[in-house]
Amino acid sequence: MSKDKSRRDFIVVASYTMGAVGAGAALWPIINQMNPAADTLALASTEVNIGALEIGQALTIKWRGKPVFIRRRTNDEIEESRKVTMDELRHPETDEERVQKDEWLVVLGVCTHLGCVPLGQKTGDGKGDYGGWFCPCHGSHYDSSGRIRKGPAPENLAIPPYSFVSNNVLKIG
Repeated sequence: MSKDKSRRDFIVVASYTMGAVGAGAALWPIINQMNPAADTLALASTEVNIGALEIGQALTIKWRGKPVFIRRRTNDEIEESRKVTMDELRHPETDEERVQKDEWLVVLGVCTHLGCVPLGQKTGDGKGDYGGWFCPCHGSHYDSSGRIRKGPAPENLAIPPYSFVSNNVLKIG
């Protein structure tokens, strides 16, 4: 009697297991189609050649539909950013927290107030009162570390995920 009961239990467990595997196999195509398409994944990251940028120059690229500001900062800009005390900042972050390499600053070029694109990337653009970027729509001023210093913007310019593939190539995303 005990042998029949254990055999019956095995058959029940085996049939439930096969049912679960079958249900998973039937549902997998439905679940998998919700993953991003290959063309979308290709836009998730981009590599940028930054080797041609001279000290003091800036570059704007587009990543995920948003501008990314890449600036090769001068020694004066780096020193000025490091002198700022945390009590002067609305959204306190040290310059060291915002960069991976001192001379390279990478930020999303979107004002944190209402999503405008600040000026300061092009030669001749107003860089605001702190030598970084200026959003003329509502008067937000950012320093050369992308930190909000004046105006209605509540936060610093966001930093996208990035890494240095080599000395001349930056990968964003």
